[in-house]
Amino acid sequence: MQLPDGLHYTTDHEWLRLEGTEGVIGITDFAQEALGDVVFVELPPAGMVLTAGQTFGVVESNKSVSDLFAPVSGRVVAVNEALAKAPETVNSDPYGSGWLMRIRPASGLPELMSASDYEALLRAEGG
Repeated sequence: MQLPDGLHYTTDHEWLRLEGTEGVIGITDFAQEALGDVVFVELPPAGMVLTAGQTFGVVESNKSVSDLFAPVSGRVVAVNEALAKAPETVNSDPYGSGWLMRIRPASGLPELMSASDYEALLRAEGG
């Protein structure tokens, strides 16, 4: 299982990578593996304002449907339009081309976990 350093992780298994004034958001390798084959991704429209912890979309797999939760508050700058035609990219490259959306954070980051903290959470949950 991949856990890249330099990302911020949530207890809901999303990740955030800061790039200048924007953040890129996706789901973790653990999450995509638990979901199974992703067949559909529903994302918010660009321009939508989100609050940290708010549901912003859905990932549907051959096993289940899971809500996606915003790791930070801010305005959606862009969504990964390629996932409409190739949702399985979330499985094959969760930290790269399987990203979900870009957000401009409103202010400061909430308490997000480092890779080592997230790994400890997974171990505690039996993952």
